[in-house]
Amino acid sequence: MTTWAEIRAERTLYEDDGALVLDKPVGWSVMGERHDTDLVRIAADDGEKLWPAHRIDKVTSGVVLFAKQLEAHGDLTRQFTKRTVEKVYLAVTASTGLPDEGRIELPLSVGRKNRVRIAAAREAIAEHDGVWTVPDDAVDTSKEVYPSTTTFTKLDETPATTLLEVHPLTGRRHQIRVHLAWIGHALVGDPLFEKNPATRTGLHARRLTFDAPDGTRRTVIAEPDEEFRALLTASAT
Repeated sequence: MTTWAEIRAERTLYEDDGALVLDKPVGWSVMGERHDTDLVRIAADDGEKLWPAHRIDKVTSGVVLFAKQLEAHGDLTRQFTKRTVEKVYLAVTASTGLPDEGRIELPLSVGRKNRVRIAAAREAIAEHDGVWTVPDDAVDTSKEVYPSTTTFTKLDETPATTLLEVHPLTGRRHQIRVHLAWIGHALVGDPLFEKNPATRTGLHARRLTFDAPDGTRRTVIAEPDEEFRALLTASAT
């Protein structure tokens, strides 16, 4: 079993008196699970209290920011609320045909079984010049609606897959995964849209820029590992 000391030694990207940034492995949760892959729980079991400033999904790898002190937590989380944090992901879709650049402006809602979905019928989604939207009168307002925007740039393409640099301008749960899937470009290996996927999910939090507790603007980068990079090659064969 991986220990907290090993995670600290191998996965720390940045640390100061108030903040800790880790490169989260795929398959590990940030918090909220009662087993040995819950980072907050493992830290607590080893005597270290951490407060996540945000979360990324268990199936996503990459940069995660924690507060080491409760007084630092409020400021870090407010930066995400005010959208002064810059987030950059790498995504591998199980598809081709995306434009070189795109913008997805599709509102989200929560449906049955707590599943995140677009707050409109799929047939209402329209694309024009690389921008995906739905008409205001097509939005289902019977549930709470969360305006959501994702932009992307195409970095590479194989006969079967596409590598994107993705910027979630809003930070909704499952936003990147749902946005891409509902425009017909689901991620490779995404269990939200593929039953029993054969590979890991093609989503990696590569870069995070934030105001650290010491007052400096920091950019932290987690490069994807070989397993992630292999998704492009494996999906093309």
